[in-house]
Amino acid sequence: MTVEIYGIPNCDTVKKARKWLDAQGIDYTFHDFKKEGADPAKVEAWIAAKGRDTVVNRRGTTFRKLSDDDKALAEDSHTAVTLLVQHPSMIKRPVVEHAGGILIGFKEDEWSQSLS
Repeated sequence: MTVEIYGIPNCDTVKKARKWLDAQGIDYTFHDFKKEGADPAKVEAWIAAKGRDTVVNRRGTTFRKLSDDDKALAEDSHTAVTLLVQHPSMIKRPVVEHAGGILIGFKEDEWSQSLS
Protein backbone atom coordinates (compact mmCIF):
# COMPACT_ATOMS: atom_id res chain seq x y z
CA MET A 1 0.00 0.00 0.00
CA THR A 2 1.37 3.40 -0.97
CA VAL A 3 0.80 5.99 1.73
CA GLU A 4 1.73 9.65 1.45
CA ILE A 5 1.53 11.83 4.54
CA TYR A 6 1.49 15.63 4.31
CA GLY A 7 2.26 17.93 7.20
CA ILE A 8 4.84 19.80 9.22
CA PRO A 9 7.48 17.71 11.01
CA ASN A 10 7.35 19.60 14.31
CA CYS A 11 3.54 19.39 14.59
CA ASP A 12 2.63 17.18 17.56
CA THR A 13 -0.25 15.52 15.70
CA VAL A 14 1.99 14.74 12.72
CA LYS A 15 4.62 13.30 15.07
CA LYS A 16 1.99 11.10 16.71
CA ALA A 17 0.68 9.97 13.31
CA ARG A 18 4.15 9.12 11.99
CA LYS A 19 4.95 7.21 15.17
CA TRP A 20 1.71 5.24 14.74
CA LEU A 21 2.52 4.44 11.09
CA ASP A 22 6.00 3.27 12.11
CA ALA A 23 4.56 1.08 14.89
CA GLN A 24 2.14 -0.51 12.40
CA GLY A 25 4.97 -1.17 9.95
CA ILE A 26 3.30 0.96 7.28
CA ASP A 27 5.73 2.47 4.77
CA TYR A 28 5.01 6.04 3.85
CA THR A 29 6.45 9.06 2.09
CA PHE A 30 6.45 12.32 4.03
CA HIS A 31 5.72 15.63 2.28
CA ASP A 32 6.93 18.58 4.38
CA PHE A 33 4.74 21.63 3.80
CA LYS A 34 7.47 23.91 5.16
CA LYS A 35 10.05 22.72 2.62
CA GLU A 36 7.90 21.64 -0.31
CA GLY A 37 4.80 23.81 0.01
CA ALA A 38 1.28 22.71 -0.91
CA ASP A 39 0.23 21.75 -4.42
CA PRO A 40 -2.93 23.65 -5.49
CA ALA A 41 -4.34 20.60 -7.30
CA LYS A 42 -3.88 18.44 -4.18
CA VAL A 43 -5.49 21.05 -1.92
CA GLU A 44 -8.42 21.36 -4.33
CA ALA A 45 -8.83 17.55 -4.38
CA TRP A 46 -8.75 17.37 -0.57
CA ILE A 47 -11.44 20.06 -0.30
CA ALA A 48 -13.54 18.29 -2.95
CA ALA A 49 -13.23 14.97 -1.10
CA LYS A 50 -13.50 16.08 2.53
CA GLY A 51 -14.99 19.56 2.47
CA ARG A 52 -13.52 22.96 3.11
CA ASP A 53 -14.42 22.94 6.81
CA THR A 54 -12.43 19.73 7.34
CA VAL A 55 -9.34 20.88 5.45
CA VAL A 56 -9.04 24.44 6.81
CA ASN A 57 -7.56 24.56 10.31
CA ARG A 58 -9.27 27.56 11.90
CA ARG A 59 -7.88 26.84 15.37
CA GLY A 60 -4.22 27.39 14.52
CA THR A 61 -2.26 30.57 15.09
CA THR A 62 -1.76 31.17 11.36
CA PHE A 63 -5.51 31.46 10.77
CA ARG A 64 -6.08 33.55 13.89
CA LYS A 65 -3.41 36.04 12.79
CA LEU A 66 -5.03 36.63 9.39
CA SER A 67 -6.92 39.82 8.66
CA ASP A 68 -10.70 39.54 8.61
CA ASP A 69 -10.59 39.93 4.82
CA ASP A 70 -8.21 36.97 4.49
CA LYS A 71 -10.29 34.90 6.92
CA ALA A 72 -13.29 35.55 4.67
CA LEU A 73 -11.38 33.96 1.76
CA ALA A 74 -11.46 30.66 3.66
CA GLU A 75 -15.26 30.63 3.37
CA ASP A 76 -15.21 29.96 -0.38
CA SER A 77 -13.72 26.71 -1.67
CA HIS A 78 -11.99 28.34 -4.65
CA THR A 79 -10.36 31.19 -2.74
CA ALA A 80 -9.59 28.82 0.15
CA VAL A 81 -7.28 26.83 -2.16
CA THR A 82 -5.22 29.95 -2.88
CA LEU A 83 -5.13 30.86 0.81
CA LEU A 84 -4.03 27.35 1.85
CA VAL A 85 -1.30 27.24 -0.81
CA GLN A 86 0.00 30.59 0.48
CA HIS A 87 -0.26 29.42 4.11
CA PRO A 88 0.10 25.60 4.15
CA SER A 89 0.27 25.59 7.94
CA MET A 90 -3.48 26.37 7.80
CA ILE A 91 -4.16 22.90 6.38
CA LYS A 92 -5.42 20.55 9.07
CA ARG A 93 -2.70 17.99 9.68
CA PRO A 94 -1.78 15.41 8.84
CA VAL A 95 -3.30 14.71 5.45
CA VAL A 96 -2.87 11.10 4.32
CA GLU A 97 -3.45 9.85 0.80
CA HIS A 98 -3.74 6.07 0.50
CA ALA A 99 -5.23 3.52 -1.87
CA GLY A 100 -8.61 3.75 -0.14
CA GLY A 101 -8.90 7.53 -0.05
CA ILE A 102 -7.89 10.48 2.10
CA LEU A 103 -7.60 10.92 5.86
CA ILE A 104 -7.36 14.33 7.49
CA GLY A 105 -6.28 14.68 11.10
CA PHE A 106 -5.12 11.78 13.25
CA LYS A 107 -7.84 9.56 14.68
CA GLU A 108 -6.31 6.19 15.56
CA ASP A 109 -9.53 4.18 15.15
CA GLU A 110 -10.24 5.70 11.73
CA TRP A 111 -6.64 5.12 10.65
CA SER A 112 -6.72 1.50 11.86
CA GLN A 113 -9.81 0.80 9.77
CA SER A 114 -8.54 2.58 6.67
CA LEU A 115 -4.88 1.58 6.66
CA SER A 116 -4.93 -1.98 7.99
